[in-house]
Amino acid sequence: MTTEPDSSADAAEPRGAATATAPPEDPPPAGGPAVAAAGKARVGAADLIFKNLTRTAGLGLLALIAVIAIFLVLRATHALNANTGNFLTTEEWFPNATPPKFGVAATLYGTVVSAAVAMIIAVPVAVGIALFITVYAPRQLSSVLGYIVDLLAAVPSVVYGLWGLIVLAPHMKGIQLWLNDYFGWIPLFSGDSVGRSLFVASVVLAIMILPIVAALSREVFLQVPIAHREAALALGATRWEMIRVAVLPYGKPGVISASMLGLGRAMGETIAVALVLPASFNISAHLLSPAGNTIAANVANGWGEANDIGRGALIASGLVLFIVTMIVNIIARAIVARRREFSGSSA
Repeated sequence: MTTEPDSSADAAEPRGAATATAPPEDPPPAGGPAVAAAGKARVGAADLIFKNLTRTAGLGLLALIAVIAIFLVLRATHALNANTGNFLTTEEWFPNATPPKFGVAATLYGTVVSAAVAMIIAVPVAVGIALFITVYAPRQLSSVLGYIVDLLAAVPSVVYGLWGLIVLAPHMKGIQLWLNDYFGWIPLFSGDSVGRSLFVASVVLAIMILPIVAALSREVFLQVPIAHREAALALGATRWEMIRVAVLPYGKPGVISASMLGLGRAMGETIAVALVLPASFNISAHLLSPAGNTIAANVANGWGEANDIGRGALIASGLVLFIVTMIVNIIARAIVARRREFSGSSA
């Protein structure tokens, strides 16, 4: 009679239990549990302080914007109530008259047109400069060019304004006459005379914002991963094809943000435009005509001789510029958010 082997012992004890060894426990921290707890408490306190500071900074910025908006509304209400014209559609600007009649239509038109033309001129050139510095130029030359671009971004606006008034405006007459002769069939370039026009002011603004857009775009293009460029070149792409498929899609959100920053600078520029443009309040589709004005330049020119109603009218126009700037920034944030997938952050 054969007896079967007793498997109760094997069932009671899992396989490999005899050979398995428990992993060694981590040694206790030096100094005991009290020191470890104190270290965690210090780290937690630092994190809490930093979190509260950043939260205070963010809330303080929102509060500052709200205070500015409230100030503009309160100071502009009296002048708007006394105005006998439509503030948004009237072209005339006589806030010091009796009764006062003023509107922001002409200055708002000049602000938007001059900033838009400046962006059309400056952004392609700035992006080209940034691409040349980051992709084409040798290392030493790119360093020198980057330093020059940063230096131009720090030049005061009054210097640009004086240069535009004394040097650029007289030399722009030939270009304006050429545009009028060959492209006069386009309403923007038609007209009977040329001079210190919105076109000249737009060129000055373009030169002012070009270093800002170029510097920020350069920093964005420098963040493109080297692997993306090398992969495109390894697949047989040319230098331009590598830029088109690897550099531009990655840096497009940053370029848009840089352009919106330049647009804000162009719309809010005061002294340079005030020096170049003659103060006139009429809406003209002729970009080369010696006329035009902007909100910021009008505030700078008219504040010194304005009475209470006049200062309120200028503050009201500043409120319009504030609202337009906020709308432009909101649109820019929406565009950047829609193109976030090109930034490479989701990879």
